[in-house]
Amino acid sequence: MAVVPFRNEPLTDFSIPANRDAFRQALELVQSRFGREYPIIIGGERIMTKDRIVSTNPAKPDEVVGYVARADRELADRAMATALAAFEEWSQVDPKARARILLKAAAIMRRRKHEFSATMVVEIGKNWAEADADTAEAIDFLEYYAREMYRLSEPQPLTRIPGEDNELYYIPLGVGLVIPPWNFPCAILVGMTSSSIVAGNTVILKPASITPVVAALFVEVMEEAGLPPGVLNFLPGPGGEVGDYLVGHPQTRFITFTGSKEVGLRINERAAQTAPGQKWIKRVIAEMGGKDAIVVDQEADLEEAAAGIVTSAFGFQGQKCSACSRAIVHQDVYEPLLDLVVEKTRALLQGDPRNPAVHQGPVADRAAFESILRYIEIGKGEGRLVLGGGASPLAKETGGYFIEPTIFADVDSRARIAQEEIFGPVLAFIKAKDFKDAIRIANDTEFGLTGSVYSRNRANLEYARHHFHVGNLYFNRKSTGALVGVHPFGGFNMSGTDSKTGGHDYLLLLTQAKAVSEKL
Repeated sequence: MAVVPFRNEPLTDFSIPANRDAFRQALELVQSRFGREYPIIIGGERIMTKDRIVSTNPAKPDEVVGYVARADRELADRAMATALAAFEEWSQVDPKARARILLKAAAIMRRRKHEFSATMVVEIGKNWAEADADTAEAIDFLEYYAREMYRLSEPQPLTRIPGEDNELYYIPLGVGLVIPPWNFPCAILVGMTSSSIVAGNTVILKPASITPVVAALFVEVMEEAGLPPGVLNFLPGPGGEVGDYLVGHPQTRFITFTGSKEVGLRINERAAQTAPGQKWIKRVIAEMGGKDAIVVDQEADLEEAAAGIVTSAFGFQGQKCSACSRAIVHQDVYEPLLDLVVEKTRALLQGDPRNPAVHQGPVADRAAFESILRYIEIGKGEGRLVLGGGASPLAKETGGYFIEPTIFADVDSRARIAQEEIFGPVLAFIKAKDFKDAIRIANDTEFGLTGSVYSRNRANLEYARHHFHVGNLYFNRKSTGALVGVHPFGGFNMSGTDSKTGGHDYLLLLTQAKAVSEKL
């Protein structure tokens, strides 16, 4: 089977009435399933537990999206035994046959695209456009990693010598523990899981506890696509009990994780400890967030820069590892740019994201709501509040977790709100004396994920190219919205292991190279 070259999945044009109607129908379908039960799946067997995870709508927390089974250590052991047994056969399946399952899954997901997106609207509060982009990215990962496995399964170029036949193969690792985040509960989950599977590994998938329903839908898709039982085991459960236990399990071969710095470092530390009976050094692939900056030069299009800052800072309520939480601005254009950003942010409509006109939905849950509000109070002592500054009136009216988009000006570069990942709709404006000072400030953080520079000065752009220390650097565009195959994604320092998801290097992290030489 030949595959056409990879192309990114188009985004839905919601200005077309038929597309809006189709999405509304998907929302009705998803809402008709509120309160449904979603079981653990181990080796194809569905297991419903007495203890359950309750997934609720953050815009209206009394709405229960689903009741999801809650795993314990006994079920974790069962999932591991099942994944180990399945690995014996799955690792021997032809790589192209594994890739074809991903291509089939992509086709199924494309047909159910609005259903997945509508689920994210109610389960995690994404607006229509953000949810649609999340599902499109998930489809991209399936399509891209299928093609990558095709490429890696072909004979690899080696230097040839007389009298020997030499070949290099990429073979699977073993059982992987996949721990995805809640903020991209479809795209990142699908990318982490499908890449592990197409490489020939078997997987225990522990979804984020506040977004398990969209994860369950993906497991259904993989079953429909023909994935054999036991290759993908769905194990929702608490990270402190199930996640930590499996990270330390001697049969876990690798862990792929996206989430906070604190949890990522704990996983890395625990995985580095050799358990009795363990035969390998566990691999950890981790993406751990950022404190991303947009630098604006004095020679910049301020209108474009303001639009990029607002989109990057407040898209999905700032709950992206790539979100702009620092605007570092040349002193000569600081005040006019601040005015523009405040003006554009004021225009953002906040409300229940089931309304297609809404830009700002709720934050993820009560824990996020309270954490962000604490940072806003810290910010009032560290900067000049120019917009927002607390819970939205909608929070009291609806019970939803709504926070006003908040902007602080005149923030010191070493202030807590300029250094710590807030993961919410909070933006710190920082003044730089010149361009090099702006890059210095941008680098003055423990993270190094994304960054943007707005400038018309070619020399300054080239300076940033070499000195702005982030894994994904953008010029004259927003700091969010990486595309699979276009912007391989992953950061430096405490942002993680620079895994470069959606790039040619990624599947190498999930395989091991075996060289075979025969004397002729």
